[in-house]
Amino acid sequence: MPKKERRKFTDDFKNQMVQLYLNGKPRKDILAEYDLTGSTFDYWVHQSQNSGSFKAKDNRTPEEEELIKLRKENQQLKMENDILKQAALIMGRK
Repeated sequence: MPKKERRKFTDDFKNQMVQLYLNGKPRKDILAEYDLTGSTFDYWVHQSQNSGSFKAKDNRTPEEEELIKLRKENQQLKMENDILKQAALIMGRK
């Protein structure tokens, strides 16, 4: 059985699907008519209700934002530490 190719949906399409649902069209009818999975559709509804945006960065919690910031900072500090170690080795040889 061939694997289904992953489809990409525009924000306009996602918004139209959510609006159909909010205007009373049954979820199962939307899923069948547009060949959508339930989890994908539910995720769109959740995103729309939370922030009105379908972009992941707009739907992050403050904790997720802080975690991303701390990971970037940690990576930067590791790089700086590696540079200092290399410099110390080079200076120790002279």
